[in-house]
Amino acid sequence: DELLHGNTVEWDRIELKKGWNPKDIIHSLCAFANDINNWDGGYIIVGVEEENGVAKLPPFGLNLEQIDSIQKKLIELSHKISPTYVPVSQPYIKEGKHIFIIWAPAGDNRPYKAPVSPSEKKSEKAWYIKRGSATIKVKDGSEDERRLLELTARIPFDDRINQGAMLD
Repeated sequence: DELLHGNTVEWDRIELKKGWNPKDIIHSLCAFANDINNWDGGYIIVGVEEENGVAKLPPFGLNLEQIDSIQKKLIELSHKISPTYVPVSQPYIKEGKHIFIIWAPAGDNRPYKAPVSPSEKKSEKAWYIKRGSATIKVKDGSEDERRLLELTARIPFDDRINQGAMLD
């Protein structure tokens, strides 16, 4: 409810997709996993159309038969990302329509690469990041590439384990 009814627009953490498009989904997953702005990933909501970045309700919805195949395809796509990245997903019913929510938290093994064309057997792989509501392919030698590589060298403070902590 909060994702769809809040004063929410598409941005760095939320993507609304009317239908299942593997190419868009894998690029978005990769971008959320790379989490260049340290937002802790984001959400992809499949079955909800957007208009000017805002969820168009009631949802467009998915056919019930699509849900199982989407879940299987999501696992397949996860293994095409390098290193392998598996998001958390769950089907929901919203206003009588089936939708599919994918939570893609920031990955532990950043940076991640995804196939530019996932339908091809041997596809070039690239890094993707989020910039507002857009998923962007990172250009070689760019400032974004430098920042993405820097992220691999550090773990955010609140995600670090304190090895010296005592119970008292």
